[in-house]
Amino acid sequence: MNFDGILFFPVTTFDGSGTVDVDLLQQHVAAGVAAGAGGVFPACGTGEYHALSAAESALVVRTAVDTVAGRVPVVAGAGGPLGHAIDTARSAADAGADALLVMPPYLVGAPQAGLVAYVEAIAAASDLPVIVYHRANAVFAPATMRELAGNPRVVGFKDGLGDIGATQLIVRAVAQTGREDFAFFNGLLTAELTQGAYRGIGVPLYSSAAFAMIPDVANAYYRAYVDGDEARRMAILDGFYAPLVALRDEAPGFGVSLIKAGLRLEGMPVGSVRAPLVDPTPSQEERLGEILAAGRALL
Repeated sequence: MNFDGILFFPVTTFDGSGTVDVDLLQQHVAAGVAAGAGGVFPACGTGEYHALSAAESALVVRTAVDTVAGRVPVVAGAGGPLGHAIDTARSAADAGADALLVMPPYLVGAPQAGLVAYVEAIAAASDLPVIVYHRANAVFAPATMRELAGNPRVVGFKDGLGDIGATQLIVRAVAQTGREDFAFFNGLLTAELTQGAYRGIGVPLYSSAAFAMIPDVANAYYRAYVDGDEARRMAILDGFYAPLVALRDEAPGFGVSLIKAGLRLEGMPVGSVRAPLVDPTPSQEERLGEILAAGRALL
């Protein structure tokens, strides 16, 4: 599976009653694809997978697949309680998704053999290839990723932990299997802040929540990144991403909440985040508006 461009993680749009707003989700996904997304990841972290029922996840994925219409890959989230993960994996396959992003299991810790079994159980639920998400209580050792890479259905690794050394060892472990079709992603919050370091260890792809909110600035950063224009990349990092990260760090979950708030400020009524996340305060939204304006001033 090939990705060419920023990896787009759309929010899940809710109407005034708190149900999924399909029409608005179509607009949101279509806008991201038109802006140059290299892949669409519905019902994942930015899409509040943790707060969606299996039926809602299926609706979100089906809407994204229909809207994308084969132009770029669609990778759906599947994880949490194993039964829920299997249900969402099967519904994503039925909807026509191209792959699954395996989210961490619910609550429990597990030995490495248990994590392998968890990934393989989700992979066995459908014919879709899977990407492993390395974060929270799903921390994979290099030897474990070497084992999983022996399964041709496991096609990628997304790091959400931020341990550069550990990720480097995983990249090397997978390389030792001879796999040339394996994709590596930087999946940290506001990944643009760390992508320079990840590129240096062989992780060229990154997810961009900011792209969902302000694609013109995210694209400008991506273009500077691809072109090796470090002066331009640093200017966008300093003027937009650094203050965005500072605001994001004021409350847990703001990596999602700010994106939805930014979309509302941009005129797209995507609704609030679901519990246990919270929306930013009016003063925080005002600061977010200033950050968005500062980002556009750099273009």
